[in-house]
Amino acid sequence: MTVETAPAPIKTKRNLNFLFALTLLGLLVLLCVALSFATPNFATDKNISNLLRQGSMIAILAVGQTFVIITAGIDLSVGAIVGFSTVVVGGLIQADWPVWAAVLVTLIMGLGIGAFHAFGIVSMGLPPFIITLATLTSLRGIGLLITNGSTINITKAAEFTQFSRDSFLGIPNLFWMVVLVAVPAYVFLHHSKWGRYLFAVGSNPESARLSGVSVPRMIYIAYGLSAMFAAFVGVLLAARLGVGNATQGDGWELQAIASSVIGGTSLFGAVGSIHGPLIGAFILAVISNGANLLNVNSFWQRIVTGVLIIVIVFFDQLRRRGR
Repeated sequence: MTVETAPAPIKTKRNLNFLFALTLLGLLVLLCVALSFATPNFATDKNISNLLRQGSMIAILAVGQTFVIITAGIDLSVGAIVGFSTVVVGGLIQADWPVWAAVLVTLIMGLGIGAFHAFGIVSMGLPPFIITLATLTSLRGIGLLITNGSTINITKAAEFTQFSRDSFLGIPNLFWMVVLVAVPAYVFLHHSKWGRYLFAVGSNPESARLSGVSVPRMIYIAYGLSAMFAAFVGVLLAARLGVGNATQGDGWELQAIASSVIGGTSLFGAVGSIHGPLIGAFILAVISNGANLLNVNSFWQRIVTGVLIIVIVFFDQLRRRGR
């Protein structure tokens, strides 16, 4: 009688992914401990709650971005979708729509934007960089036109804004939204055939197609999820700030990409996880929060982030060459 075991390469890959996740988690803990000694304000309840809220929205964006990057694509529009979504949900609520209906329409809008990206890539043959960059620019302009460059103050639904300030079991509601997104995303990517198909498309689209995978469908799924998650973040941001403004979320697409890459997602496709980008997002949030508490120039935060990306992508290239 023989016992089936996982092939050695798969076992090795899982072990390396687990080791990398532990390393990231260790880095996050080390940063928190160091900042706790460096400034007494870091470990306070108020600051930790603020840190969790601050990192939660980028973490959700990073999860959506990861689906796209795994297919060897990129989505530069997520920051603009966040800002545009605050305008949509804020405008609908101020127009006396029920909160649930305003949120649902905003999420559907995000899904539609993702479908537009996939259509441009699949049917028009446009590079992901170009189609999502065009959307980034256009959505900012459309949002500013709708609001005439002003801000929408959300005053007609106190429960909408109160939700972002409340906590459950001592943990901010915004962080629970990360859990709400991350758990099904993890099951989808790591324990379903659709997740395997995404990795296959990122590895070799032609081989995936010959194996029976609908490559266009997977592109639609990846970009649809990315844009819908960005719209969800826009809803959360509108709730947190109590305003809708098309300029919000500026630069968040770069933070989402950085979080995903720091979390081990390969910009060359076919390598990624859900837990890695989540940890990566909170590493960046801790660096930003600590730098603010220590009165470090914000420019240094950008430099640190850039250096981390260069180092990780460099080692990713070395790993790929060694295959």
